[in-house]
Amino acid sequence: MVDVATLHFFYHKIDRIHSLVIRHQTFDICHFKSGDVQNELDKIHQQALEALAGAETDREIEDLAIRYLGRKGILTQFLRNISQLPTEERPAAGKKANAVKTALDSAFKLAAEKLASSGAAADAKIDVSLPGRVPAQGTLHPITQVNQEICDIFLSLGFDIGEGPEVESDWYNFEALNFPKNHPARDMQDTFFVSDDVVLRTHTSPLQIRTMEKQPPPVRIVTPGKVYRCDSDLTHTPMFHQVEGLLVDENISFGDLKGILTTFVHQMFDEQTSLRFRPSFFPFTEPSAEVDILCVICRGEGCRVCSHTGWLEILGSGMVHPALYENVGYEADRYTGFAFGMGVERIAMLKYGIDDIRRFFENDVRFLSQF
Repeated sequence: MVDVATLHFFYHKIDRIHSLVIRHQTFDICHFKSGDVQNELDKIHQQALEALAGAETDREIEDLAIRYLGRKGILTQFLRNISQLPTEERPAAGKKANAVKTALDSAFKLAAEKLASSGAAADAKIDVSLPGRVPAQGTLHPITQVNQEICDIFLSLGFDIGEGPEVESDWYNFEALNFPKNHPARDMQDTFFVSDDVVLRTHTSPLQIRTMEKQPPPVRIVTPGKVYRCDSDLTHTPMFHQVEGLLVDENISFGDLKGILTTFVHQMFDEQTSLRFRPSFFPFTEPSAEVDILCVICRGEGCRVCSHTGWLEILGSGMVHPALYENVGYEADRYTGFAFGMGVERIAMLKYGIDDIRRFFENDVRFLSQF
């Protein structure tokens, strides 16, 4: 049984063959008198050009080429029957027929090329009436935005920006910061070791030591950068961002630390955001304190985010331990100072109300475009 598609195909072929047969002219060369052959060839040439001028598709041009130049075409028939002419007329008739055939062949090819180029031009044409396409505009990552905002606040308070290597020696990452070898405080930080004495920095505090080694007091710097720890869950990632600060000068007190951090919290969140200091322990500061802010979600009433305490821990701080001054050659009895450190992701989560730190690194455009 033949399917419909096959029948359509054969009907199309039969219809085309039938149309070509009907449109072929008979060209009985024996009936022409002397001199009529030249006129008839001119007439055929003119008719072919007129028909070609009205052709609008590739198929119409192809049909005309078959009608005049095909194996059973009008000019082909003439050339095959040229032997029936008187001997003296054959050279001129053959020359004329070949000239017409060559001219029509060139005309058909040129018409096909023009049609193809006009079609390509039509496809490439720009419709100026259509509304313009606005390209998608990228924005800074929310972590970058918060990091810049933190740095801008401390720059306005007179701090400078410091940068340092992400691959650190054990000396700068631990020992110079009062983490002796085998000290239990090292367990507070899950470290990526490159070798026994080289680590991926677990905080940006090593730059505080490097800075104090290079310049005498006063020192006022904040050190933003990436840090690395073996930790991964809803609130921790193996790589995250920190901003740590250091101020060393004469007559610096814990009150100065409290004033700087209060100003920072009010500018980062709002002036209604209260903060409190809780005693804590860090090897490189003494005394040390954790800083909490009033929960930005429930405003102290208690919710799931703040574990119903009404407070959220945002950073650690304290007065610089005298042992650090000895490591960098500062006079511990003359200079005092404070240091603090915060996770940028932590600040961003609180600022934007995000409950999963991993959202920052999933590269979901729907999430990132909200910032």
